[in-house]
Amino acid sequence: MLQSLSLGWQTDLIFARFDGLVIERADCLVVRTPTNPLFYWGNCLVLPEAPRDADLAHWLTRFDEEVGQHTRESGHVAIGFDTRSPQAALPGWLAAGFEVFGTAQLSLSEPQLREPAKTLAGAFRFAEVDLADPAQRRAAVTLQCESNDSGFEPVNYRQHRERQMARYAAMQAAGLGAWFGIWHGGELVADCGLFRHGALGRFQHVGTHPAWRRRGLCSALIQGVSRHGLAGMGLQRLVMCADPDDVAIGIYENVGFQREGRYWGAQRRPANDVRLA
Repeated sequence: MLQSLSLGWQTDLIFARFDGLVIERADCLVVRTPTNPLFYWGNCLVLPEAPRDADLAHWLTRFDEEVGQHTRESGHVAIGFDTRSPQAALPGWLAAGFEVFGTAQLSLSEPQLREPAKTLAGAFRFAEVDLADPAQRRAAVTLQCESNDSGFEPVNYRQHRERQMARYAAMQAAGLGAWFGIWHGGELVADCGLFRHGALGRFQHVGTHPAWRRRGLCSALIQGVSRHGLAGMGLQRLVMCADPDDVAIGIYENVGFQREGRYWGAQRRPANDVRLA
């Protein structure tokens, strides 16, 4: 199953393979991140095809057997499926509190990379973020929590981001990638990561502080990181995965990324993880 996964799932597993578990079962892949049980999609099942609506009870049991018993701290359910065709409706899953969504997968190789329409203003600086430096790592976590557009419960979300950044720091130390940002004076105002598996690179957690949006910072960040990945890291193909309805996807396409279909998932948040008003 691992060899036949779509581009999105292939590159998602870069991170679980580093410090987690990826286990092939007869009916699914089991993905677990023992160091971060609050990470929904680091603790999930991946099915080789879309489930049927009538299979909900079966997959809830399988999730609990393989993942849920290890993630009581979180209480989520996350089940991905690797279908290339549009996902059929799952009314029973929706009625049970699941969100069912597709994620666009985009890729870019060196000939596709475009120059930004405008350069960064002099007050802004593009630079690698040193995650081994506690102050710089803290700055990244603070930025990410202040850009919590999905409205995750803030205390658990900060803990989740701290654990994720610790993972990325370890991957950076192992030579598997780096974190990047745009600074305005001493403030980090936009950031993202890029990590590798062979010649493939995968972007992680692209974000701009709400107060600094619509200034071209995201375009400059993605263009700068892409250039570094292709020239500095020797990567042949970069992968970006994003909400297909998010306005940010247009920014990625303007830099040169091209869509390559979608991959799918169904998640149920725990009762205490509600969207903020």
